[in-house]
Amino acid sequence: MATRAMPKKNRARVSVRPPAGVPNRAVSDVARALARPRNHKHTINDIARLANVSKKTVSRVINQSPFVREETRLRISEIMQKVAYTPDPQARGLAFRRSFLIGLVYDNPNATFIVNIQEGALGPIRRSGFELVVHPCDRTSESFVADVRHFVTRQKLDGVILVPPISEDAALIRMLKEADCRYMRLLSVPLDEPANIVLSMDRDASKQVGEHLAQLGHKRIAMIKGPTGFRSAHERFTGFTAGLAEHGLSVPPQYLVEGAYTFDSGVAAAEILLDLSPRPTAIFAGNDEMAAGVYKVAHVKGLAIPADLSVVGFDDTPIASRIWPSLTTIRLPIRDMGRIAAEKLIAKVHEHDKPASTESTVFPHLVLRGSSAKPGPG
Repeated sequence: MATRAMPKKNRARVSVRPPAGVPNRAVSDVARALARPRNHKHTINDIARLANVSKKTVSRVINQSPFVREETRLRISEIMQKVAYTPDPQARGLAFRRSFLIGLVYDNPNATFIVNIQEGALGPIRRSGFELVVHPCDRTSESFVADVRHFVTRQKLDGVILVPPISEDAALIRMLKEADCRYMRLLSVPLDEPANIVLSMDRDASKQVGEHLAQLGHKRIAMIKGPTGFRSAHERFTGFTAGLAEHGLSVPPQYLVEGAYTFDSGVAAAEILLDLSPRPTAIFAGNDEMAAGVYKVAHVKGLAIPADLSVVGFDDTPIASRIWPSLTTIRLPIRDMGRIAAEKLIAKVHEHDKPASTESTVFPHLVLRGSSAKPGPG
């Protein structure tokens, strides 16, 4: 009786096409690497052996060094992709005596501002192989400086980006210098060496608002200032009143209210201003969040914008174009400020023995929309 041959068990087949430049003798090594279980973690030594290069060359490719031929870079990158190799960030940091971490330190009630700074910074940070660590803090705390020091040293940061108002804190800067931590400061006034700052010309921009409202014919003009602890609040107030003064106008004390750069503080300030008699025909809010608060109170009181009340903001955040009518405001290039700060800081990290690039200045400007017009009768 004939016996039937038992079928052979199916065997997994691995077809490997070697990356360009890989010697034929290395193909079997690549095949074996690809055939390993998925939970096998490849090392930098594996990649060096498979690519037939030194471990140092692989490390240079991982860290985007310019001192590698493009052909070699592509070959190593393809092998790392094929075997799903992921560099160990801790080992990478030890090899280069860096953490590859950049900190973003802030104490700011305006979440939109912080998000825009962060989004601007992330591009150059990640393209350079770094990561961003976000650290909110309380500048009114007695342990504020000590807490930031602990954050910097615990994370072994390569540098920090400082957002107003803590970027204006002299004690914090002294601590960072003592800790030998590189930093970049976002400022509305030049409080440091040019290489350490990104400067926005808030005063000049706010002057445009004063001139605009005066040229429209407004006489009863109010302002909701930012909080006293922010230099930007002082700069915006000073510029605004200078623009009015050129047309023989000023802000009476009862038409000046301090806010906190938040929507709720804008609501509270607008309730005060719009209960005055005579009420103002125009309000300049120190940022868009507070301007949105003015919109709410005006709606509740039955006032039309801009027929009964002109409103101007500052920042040109997304809310400015989402409310109706769209908000006349100062366009502050917030994302650009985050991007420039990150680029300058990374340049410091890579070339710490050389001076960083010169001061970077951004120039906000007035964007005319539907919320400002000539005052109505009465």
